[in-house]
Amino acid sequence: MRRTASLVLLALAVFFAALAPLLRWYAFPRLAKIPPSQYQEMVLEAKPATLLDYTTLKAKQVEKVTIVQTLKGNVEESEKIERDAGRDVVVWDSLSHVVGPDGKMVSQIPERYIFDAHSQAPVHATGEMVDGDPVRREGIEFKWPFLTEKRDYEYFDAQTRTSAPIHYKGTRTFRGLEVYYFEQTIPWTKVPMPKKMPIEGITPEIIAQSGMTRWYTTTRMFWVEPVTGAPVNGEEIHKEELRGAKKMGMSQDTVTAFAGHVKMRPDYIDHTVELVSANRLMVLILVSYLPWTFLIGAALLLTLSLWLEARSRHPRPTDSERAAEPVAA
Repeated sequence: MRRTASLVLLALAVFFAALAPLLRWYAFPRLAKIPPSQYQEMVLEAKPATLLDYTTLKAKQVEKVTIVQTLKGNVEESEKIERDAGRDVVVWDSLSHVVGPDGKMVSQIPERYIFDAHSQAPVHATGEMVDGDPVRREGIEFKWPFLTEKRDYEYFDAQTRTSAPIHYKGTRTFRGLEVYYFEQTIPWTKVPMPKKMPIEGITPEIIAQSGMTRWYTTTRMFWVEPVTGAPVNGEEIHKEELRGAKKMGMSQDTVTAFAGHVKMRPDYIDHTVELVSANRLMVLILVSYLPWTFLIGAALLLTLSLWLEARSRHPRPTDSERAAEPVAA
């Protein structure tokens, strides 16, 4: 009986020992994925900010500028691309809608971001664009990979339509979570005018014909929860200028179009931290908690199996054997 029990325990130990790496290296890449139908809304504010008044063509300080950023999963498009790509793909249709203190639109820039559902690596397909311009992204945007590493990543900048390194600057604590802090600075760069302008009748083509150009610089900061790869906070020190402005009748040749320190609104930070904390537990179950539980369980089962096997090899003496033994005086 002991030998049978020992073999059963040994078989269970082998099973759990094999299951641990399968969970980490096989199940995790197939189960930890961004859902294709995800919808997310984020509100950021710059308080105070400098904003160009297009009616007077002068920059002035305003109480705040609000940026509403939405990410909407396009399930139909992702299914089309998946058939050719041979892997799970997510298509995000993004919109950055900027409004001034009066609630009127300042700019509106749509994007389509196509990426691998697990690795977040860009997937190049028809429809990848920023503000209607076709792009070919390199690196990440919006989200870091699961199990983010302490290193620099290539991060796509939508304004310049190019990628540049975003640097790992250290580990910090944010709202009780251990996070990695990343920072990227884009130097002054000439960028396209938004397709949708705040004044009806003024188009990017009209501005281009005048010889006026738009320039931009920013320092963007992200606090990233490394298990999920999700930013729990983001900020930008952002500045835009119109150069050659005298050609449009302005008194100065360089005019600030927008400048401000953009931060996530506190209620959206709270919601993001709560969501990321819940998803973090699910990822840790797949990559850490269950694999280690199975390995420890396998070791205990193996120990018990060997103990039973050892006992089965040294049976207790029978009553007749004990009776035959000499009795010490």
